[in-house]
Amino acid sequence: MKNTLIIVAFLFTSSVSFAQDITQGTWFSEEKDSRVQFFKQGDKLFGKIVWLKDPNENGKPKLDKNNPDEKQRAKTILNLVFLKNFSVDSPKVWDDGEIYDPRNGKTYSCKLTIVSPTTIEVRGFIGISILGRTSVFTKAE
Repeated sequence: MKNTLIIVAFLFTSSVSFAQDITQGTWFSEEKDSRVQFFKQGDKLFGKIVWLKDPNENGKPKLDKNNPDEKQRAKTILNLVFLKNFSVDSPKVWDDGEIYDPRNGKTYSCKLTIVSPTTIEVRGFIGISILGRTSVFTKAE
């Protein structure tokens, strides 16, 4: 019985550290045109754009020009926090968050699933998860 408890504790600890690994290093978007850094604030997980393959447009930094809030349109895409308020659902899943798409200015419900130490599935959806799209982020470093 004691050995079983030790094994269960080890597996739980390993799973938790695997889930926390998401905040280490940066991650390429599926298109490899940006890199994302995840960070925690309290018990919530967030992600921001820390690198862009093409950071400029017409010789100036790319702006969040499609944001529905006119006051936000003057902000740059670089350092934009576009993944917000995720809660840990299980050792490999962060759920109940949202993803903002600066290409169209829309915000969607989102779920992050850690597939492996180098792969994260990012599922954006409206309403229920079945009505959405999945992108795959890969570890950059």
